[in-house]
Amino acid sequence: MRYAFAILLSVHGLIHIMGFVRAFYLTDLNKQISGLSKPIGALWLVAFLLFIISATQFFQNKKWFYIACLAVLLSQILIVLEWTSAKFGTLPNVIILLIAIGAYSTYAFHLKADTVSKTLLESNQTVTTSTILERDIKHLPEPVQHWLTRSGVIGNGIISSVRLQQKGSMRTKPDGKWMPFDAQQYFDVTNASFVWTTQVQAMPVIPMMGCDKLINGEGAMLIKVGGLLPVVNERENDKINSGAMIRYLSEMCWFPTAALKDYIHWEPIDETSAKAIFTYANQSVSGVFTFTSEGDIKTFKALRYKDTSDNAKPENWCVEMLSCASFNGIRIPNNSKVTWQLEGGDFHWLTAEITALDYNPIQLY
Repeated sequence: MRYAFAILLSVHGLIHIMGFVRAFYLTDLNKQISGLSKPIGALWLVAFLLFIISATQFFQNKKWFYIACLAVLLSQILIVLEWTSAKFGTLPNVIILLIAIGAYSTYAFHLKADTVSKTLLESNQTVTTSTILERDIKHLPEPVQHWLTRSGVIGNGIISSVRLQQKGSMRTKPDGKWMPFDAQQYFDVTNASFVWTTQVQAMPVIPMMGCDKLINGEGAMLIKVGGLLPVVNERENDKINSGAMIRYLSEMCWFPTAALKDYIHWEPIDETSAKAIFTYANQSVSGVFTFTSEGDIKTFKALRYKDTSDNAKPENWCVEMLSCASFNGIRIPNNSKVTWQLEGGDFHWLTAEITALDYNPIQLY
């Protein structure tokens, strides 16, 4: 579909050469005076160049939509002037304009998310140089100590911020199609905050954009089709706050030193599991981590709201860790499977893999 749109831009642009040729080479003087003059023919050439430049920038993943909109505007003016012979060019102009508007909206969506993410990182630029020692984890339940030792935090410094990239697939209902996605996420571990943005290939050409965040104890979720039409816009309610906090708690496994933060309290359960309680901004959530005999995290389970409707009730939410890998000397779960364990049966809705991760970054990807 990407190639088809690039071909549309190029071919539609090439057709505009006909207006230039007619004005300069095929039209006699009388018709030039009364109809297609050379200045107008020159504008057809300009429209051709604008479409070709747009196609080139589209292939190079640059901001092609600005020039494309200008090309469509000029093209449509010229078509109106030559309506009888050129009116069929309106359809490709409409298609190009709609896709360009969607591309701009996607760009604006990411720009806004990046601004929030940059603010989050800049608010946490003080990186501690203290080293975590074995005595620092002795007060924690035995399986948590085993996990932190296995992860490699002993002898390393405190993690203050994180940036990571993901890829995977998701679906919105048990029998729905799997949709590939790419995402990036930024964490302020000191202030227990994150911003996660994703682009999901829900349909050809037009992506679905999502932003999930937790800042100062307040969660928010925004999903837009093509970065333009909102289908989910939830914020400023207890259920979305709780869900965002549970998500942060589950994803703490990617930056294990957060287990030592004052906002996390641990309660022992048995030799392979422990309960974590996350308290922030006068709100608390909790979940249970289970661990393998080697010390890796096996699962995280919590009660979480699946939606924010008035009659919504907490449902069993499970994250299963499928494999582990080391990033910057820290061993973390890098593949995970997320499932809603509902009364009517399990709904496995997301599988994700971390492809890049940095601790204490100073800039965005």
